[in-house]
Amino acid sequence: MNSDDPSISPASVTAVASNTDTSPETIGSSFPTPVAPEPAETRLLKQALFGPQGLRVGWSVALFLILTLLMMGLFGAGASLLVRKVLHFKEHGFTPLNAVLQEVIQFAGILGAAFVLSLIERRKILDYNLRGPRRGLHFLVGAGGGFLALSALVGALHWGGWLKFGAVSLSGAAILQFGALWGLSFFLTGLAEEGSVRCYLLFTLTRGINYWWALGMTASMSLSCLYFVHNEGAWGVYIMSALGLIPCLLLHLRRSQAAGFWQAAWVTSTFFGFIHTSNSGETWIGIFSAAAIGFVFCVSIRVTGSAWWAIGFHAAWDWAQTFFYGTADSGFQPQGHFLTTNPAGQVFWSGGTDGPEGSVLVIPIVLLTLIALIVVYGRKPPALESPSTVAQPQLS
Repeated sequence: MNSDDPSISPASVTAVASNTDTSPETIGSSFPTPVAPEPAETRLLKQALFGPQGLRVGWSVALFLILTLLMMGLFGAGASLLVRKVLHFKEHGFTPLNAVLQEVIQFAGILGAAFVLSLIERRKILDYNLRGPRRGLHFLVGAGGGFLALSALVGALHWGGWLKFGAVSLSGAAILQFGALWGLSFFLTGLAEEGSVRCYLLFTLTRGINYWWALGMTASMSLSCLYFVHNEGAWGVYIMSALGLIPCLLLHLRRSQAAGFWQAAWVTSTFFGFIHTSNSGETWIGIFSAAAIGFVFCVSIRVTGSAWWAIGFHAAWDWAQTFFYGTADSGFQPQGHFLTTNPAGQVFWSGGTDGPEGSVLVIPIVLLTLIALIVVYGRKPPALESPSTVAQPQLS
């Protein structure tokens, strides 16, 4: 720099110096305040709890299951006190009012748990596979499909002589009354069971599961059946666990972007069969059919973009077999049904106390439902993009 530069004068230097604040309060203010390093224990805890997409999948699933059980217990105790002690409600058995009460408790517990997790994960309830286009239409189409599929099963059983029709058991206003109550009950069933398994659990597992975790979870359910389920229903869980082994392994080896979804579908479908082993009167066919239709529901979410088709199908299937045809439902014999039917012949064909879901004929009906779903929606691009394509957090 040339000291003779006319653009720099002693006056300008003095002005700059006079405008510089050198008070003790401002000295060093332009430098960031040193931050104490985060303790190693805190860093390890954060890494264990949180991944690129927030709370890790393993913790999310565990919290959801725990909160669901706690809230169902809490709501159940409150409802029992209100209904039994205050309203003096004394109905017993598989009646529509009892069913509505039980489903309200179940749905409230699941919704409460999902709401708490949505706050922790910073999501909306609808994010859990409840968005997507034409939700109302998908619900209605699913409901129609559920009624038709169950009717086809009942028709096949009657044609083969494995189901006998009796007299109509309701008339007049009672048909509408019981039909509406059973309809409400099974709509809540669809919301609760699909909301927990195909909405929260399927969505959450998809964003972070891998093949080895899926294998471990299905194997754990099979081992639980081996030790705690002392009837033939456990074989339905074993079969569903085995069916996913090779297809999911191939997707894993090919590093398919859709692998996370199908591995989650394998786990949740097996889980859906597993939880039905607690029902009385279930056969291995009934357990396997529950798991298989659970897989069909996963496919419906993949191709429609939401769980509303599955909710409609689930509700209408249960309503048709319980109220309209009056058959047993997962071992429960309903009260207040329109038609009267009774199983006949070998349990393998008739389903026996398990109802139509326990007949071997349910397997081709489920397969035909899957084919129809793919024919109607499968030619279009997948409506649901797997969350695992965004990031690949590890399951804790």
